[in-house]
Amino acid sequence: MGRGRAGTAARPAQAPVRPLVAESWRRSERARVSPDGAARVELDEEELAGHREGHPLAAVMPLIRELVGAYARDGEHLLAVCDAAGRMLWVEGHPGTLRKARGMNFVAGARWSETAAGTNAPGTALAVGRPVQVCAAEHFRRPVREWTCAAAPVHDPHSGRLLGAVDITGGDGLAHPHSLAFVQAVARAAESQLAVISPTPPATGRPRLTALGRDEALLHLAGRRLRLSRRHSEILVVLAHRPEGIGGDELLTLLYEDESVTPVTLRAELSRLRGILRAELLASRPYRLTEDVDADFATVDRRLASGALATALAGYAGPLLPGSRAPGVVRLRERLAGRLRAALVDRGDPGLLADWAYSAWGEDDLPVWRALASAVPADRAAVARAGLDALDAELTSGATGLQRRAAHTRR
Repeated sequence: MGRGRAGTAARPAQAPVRPLVAESWRRSERARVSPDGAARVELDEEELAGHREGHPLAAVMPLIRELVGAYARDGEHLLAVCDAAGRMLWVEGHPGTLRKARGMNFVAGARWSETAAGTNAPGTALAVGRPVQVCAAEHFRRPVREWTCAAAPVHDPHSGRLLGAVDITGGDGLAHPHSLAFVQAVARAAESQLAVISPTPPATGRPRLTALGRDEALLHLAGRRLRLSRRHSEILVVLAHRPEGIGGDELLTLLYEDESVTPVTLRAELSRLRGILRAELLASRPYRLTEDVDADFATVDRRLASGALATALAGYAGPLLPGSRAPGVVRLRERLAGRLRAALVDRGDPGLLADWAYSAWGEDDLPVWRALASAVPADRAAVARAGLDALDAELTSGATGLQRRAAHTRR
């Protein structure tokens, strides 16, 4: 990005451009954001009041104020909370900073999405789905370059739907990694509080399948709680993952390692399962479930895909049917665990990394332990480093934690 094109903001030549910022600037240019413009106020007082009242984040604003309010006032910063479209719902904090922020329309009711206001922490956090810090000249618009901000997205703890973002905005004092870690912790606390306020999603009447961290899945069906056999658990997991249905030959390969198992054996298992379930729930030709099933592993996968890593991890009770050797289940289990691990390492949040590393299934996860040792603050690095060194020594000697994980697996 340079001065060659009309309307393109110029970055000081001496400042290296982080890839995150460079990509955001390119998106801002493609959206034709004016480098010298101001955010547009889209909601008047009446519309703003109605939008606030009906927004899910209104329920956790007392918690957010408790965590951030004094910090913002004492540090002459601002606390801002926006919706998923980047419209500011609340902008609060130090009175003098509030007056100054009005000059660039950093006010409740204004839209600060990246496509409307260019590179800025709340807008860019919404765009990329993860916590973001934007310092001074990294802002796309010139009037914003004397500010520094850090923001983190907030997701619905059940569906993973993006609800908005929490932001802290101020001067140079915020240009510190601790600011980003702090606002990320606030967003995680808000998601946890939302989960407490509404501990379960609205009842859908659909069957619910719980298979994470269990060798024998639980099925909640029409008011009944069924504990399934290991083979029936595998069948339901595979069918829940493939709602379009599966032919008999393919289902056989997904369920049995032994290629000598005949279709007759599979049909017998399906017949027994049909007797346990409502007969009309399991159809054939192709084999499929006739109703949508709320499966816990699918919920974690959706949250992860939406960027709601904290809530995805909160819903992950352990590997999918950990004792299963059915090829289709093994593939699903390894894919989900691998995606979670990769997201954790990429995010680098020490709290989330520790949640995984100190779990029964993560205690031997060398990449996560390495990431944790690199991410924790200096005053706690020795503990993480000791854990990493111990794991390195175990793996070098050929020891594994399979027995320990088996002991922790919920039956």
